[in-house]
Amino acid sequence: MNLPISLELTRIPAEDEALRAPVRGFLKRALATLPPEARARSWFGFDAAFSRSLGEKGWIGLTLPKAYGGQARGAFARFVVVEELLNAGAPVAAHWIADRQSGPLILRYGTEGQRQQYLPEICRGNLFFCIGMSEPNTGSDLASVRSSAKRTSGGWCLNGQKIWTTYADKAHYMIALVRTSGTAADRHRGLSQMIIDLSAPGIDIRPIFDLTGDAHFCEVHFKDVELPFEALIGEEGAGWEQVMAELAFERSGPERIYSSVVLLNTWLETLRGRRDVDGAARAAVGRMVGELAVLRAMSIAVAGKLAKSESPAVEATVVKDMGASFEQSVPTLIADIVGNTPSLALDPVLYRTLQYVSQICPSFSLRGGTREILRGVIARGLGLR
Repeated sequence: MNLPISLELTRIPAEDEALRAPVRGFLKRALATLPPEARARSWFGFDAAFSRSLGEKGWIGLTLPKAYGGQARGAFARFVVVEELLNAGAPVAAHWIADRQSGPLILRYGTEGQRQQYLPEICRGNLFFCIGMSEPNTGSDLASVRSSAKRTSGGWCLNGQKIWTTYADKAHYMIALVRTSGTAADRHRGLSQMIIDLSAPGIDIRPIFDLTGDAHFCEVHFKDVELPFEALIGEEGAGWEQVMAELAFERSGPERIYSSVVLLNTWLETLRGRRDVDGAARAAVGRMVGELAVLRAMSIAVAGKLAKSESPAVEATVVKDMGASFEQSVPTLIADIVGNTPSLALDPVLYRTLQYVSQICPSFSLRGGTREILRGVIARGLGLR
């Protein structure tokens, strides 16, 4: 059977692998005083100064052209840097979206003026973006967005609402999917993408607190927000194609398998040298490390396809779906072992780290597309629907 999904075992080239040692050394110094329970918040750790220090090292915008402040490196170089950042539990939230998807999207679809305006500052770690896709009452049905931008004599007038927008309260800009013609009933037709300056009048940003007590999610309200004509990215009405490309950027990196890795590392460190580790704990270690190794190999294979200028949208979706399941299984497995080994439960560092990851892990299968939506994408890729 000739399947339309293909992942081949791939090695990271030596010149890209060489990035690992300096990045690891930098992180060891930069994060020396950060405890595991704080490092477990890596995805949601917002530290503008840390992001600027990465920019100074040239480790943001690695894949962007040198003309725009990037390093003109390939997908493997970014894989190495991101893998080290997440494994160490670095606070990446400030620059995360801009580096992963906003910058590449602007490079691909933006005007030369937009590239010159935004990309160099993204690479320096000075400019932070958020994603404006999800809306209330639409669930995962992205095509039914109702936020609208109407043409005016001076540009666009934006009205509507976005939700679950990570760190909109701290970001400088949002790239939003909005309707520029028609109605929600028109589905994919009439959608466009806009770059929105979040300091503009008429924008109300309200943080949403989650179970952990953090407030990285936000709801964003737009009331007669005036945007210039150059806020439009790409062609008017081409927003659906563009946002699908943006989601491919979002789903294709190693970040989809490492959300629980600080907890896993902390647990392994707790177990090291102990004599009260039973067979169940050892089996759980083997299961998790083995599964992570396979997912990592798959993720590297996706990077290999990107390096060859292929578009592994379905393959990346498979890794994202399987990765989310793995990430969510880690705190459950560790909690079961800890519950059956009372002496482990007395370790306060492990307990606090486990508590946080257990509370946040339900979101792992929501961000970047829900499990149901992803499996629909995979089914279509396999020709099953």
